[in-house]
Amino acid sequence: MLPMKRPRLTAVKALPGYCLALTFIDGQQLTLNLSRDLYTYPGLRPLLEAHVFEGAALGDDGWTVEWDEPDIQIGADTLYLDALSQNAMDENTRIFINWRARSGLPLNKAAEALGVSARSISRYSSGREAVPRSLALACLGWDSLQQRSPLAAAEETGRYTVTRKP
Repeated sequence: MLPMKRPRLTAVKALPGYCLALTFIDGQQLTLNLSRDLYTYPGLRPLLEAHVFEGAALGDDGWTVEWDEPDIQIGADTLYLDALSQNAMDENTRIFINWRARSGLPLNKAAEALGVSARSISRYSSGREAVPRSLALACLGWDSLQQRSPLAAAEETGRYTVTRKP
């Protein structure tokens, strides 16, 4: 089995129901259902035509899956995280992997954001080790703080005095 620092594909096959059978260089085989994304993201809607979706092929030496006719490419790293999330055995792992995909933070920044080591982020990102509930909750908290300023959050609780400099 080859080591896989960055997800790269060796094979892709379109399946019924807008699913992809993905084989990665480390031998992992995952199935990814793209139906929700095809309806959610306007740029992917051309793939809703069954004959178009069936044209999925490896591109860029395994770094992407491509559809030539509508000129759509999806990166192997995106497909990998989405497939891991869909195939995760528990909700905490799903929350964490979805957070990694959404945040787009590099390993060291993700570790800093959640207050854990980069090694922990790397271990949990593979989906092979269950994510602790506390880390999943940290992901949800980080998301919440990104939607509003931390100072506003502190002011609302009344637990801190926030003094702004003029």
